[in-house]
Amino acid sequence: MLKKTLSRFFSGVAAGVLVSIGGCVYLAAESKAVGAVLFSVALLCICYKEYSLFTGKVGYLTKSRTGTDLAVLFLGLAGNFVGAVGSALLAFACGNKFYSAASALAEAKLAQSVPDSLARAFFCGILMYLAVSIFRERKTPLGILFCIPVFILSGFEHSIADMFYLAAGFSSSSSYLPRALFYIFLILVGNAAGAMFISLFDKKEEKPV
Repeated sequence: MLKKTLSRFFSGVAAGVLVSIGGCVYLAAESKAVGAVLFSVALLCICYKEYSLFTGKVGYLTKSRTGTDLAVLFLGLAGNFVGAVGSALLAFACGNKFYSAASALAEAKLAQSVPDSLARAFFCGILMYLAVSIFRERKTPLGILFCIPVFILSGFEHSIADMFYLAAGFSSSSSYLPRALFYIFLILVGNAAGAMFISLFDKKEEKPV
């Protein structure tokens, strides 16, 4: 039991680290378009290695909501958080370039209104579910290679990537942490709603991997 629990958690950690690496290349790229395309490497590796990513699994709750499904989802989410925040701490060692870009991006995200954040997260949830389900059902990475750049260039919000950006651009302001935690909660809700909404239109009954 403990071994399974740890395995699910560390699978989530691995996914969080990979998303953070995608975030690093996006922050470092001079061209947003190039950064958005290269970010796809994160989800490609996650899907091929079958790591646990919240935004890739939550949509499948419309098809199966067993105790195991929920354990995999939320242990994975805890791991995603640890992986993303831990990677943000490591990013500080890479110099000021990441911090400056992440700080500007984080402040822009936190300045969004609640409806704006939820809508952006909802659309991202749709694209993330489609990217993963196309990969699984059609055995092709094309959904990932198109859906990921589309959500990034559209300004849609991905909860795990935002965990990394907000941690990497952390501010010493006393209001920053509560604002950031509330924002992440909104994005998680929006991502889940979008993924579960679009999954209702699937004809195939599948359980998450």
